[in-house]
Amino acid sequence: MQVRSLFLLLVLILVAAAAEAGKNKKEKAKKDGSKCEDWRWGPCVPNSKDCGLGYREGTCKDESKKLKCKIPCNWKKKFGADCKYKFESWGGCSAQTGLKTRSGILKKALYNAQCEETVYVTKPCSSKIKSKSKGQ
Repeated sequence: MQVRSLFLLLVLILVAAAAEAGKNKKEKAKKDGSKCEDWRWGPCVPNSKDCGLGYREGTCKDESKKLKCKIPCNWKKKFGADCKYKFESWGGCSAQTGLKTRSGILKKALYNAQCEETVYVTKPCSSKIKSKSKGQ
């Protein structure tokens, strides 16, 4: 009988601890105390130059916030860092222009960014000739 009571007490303690842990996670998510749900976010503005660490300003009614953000230094400046695209494979090399082309379809627009649905990029053709098989 004492073993059952001890076991029941242990189970109750574990359930209480789990409930408290879940409560703490919810409190951390709402630590700013804002009840506003319609936030409008601006672009990520780097602290220096055109990439790296920076901040993004948001407004909702009469509230405003700043969030830390980061713009990768290899991002496509033409599209913006908040527009994510799924790109096709590179097309063949055009003899007339010396460029390869591929298109990308919008996958995700972060922070309500205004993004184009389809984008096209080009790059110079490689001057190297790749051999398909080695050792034959």
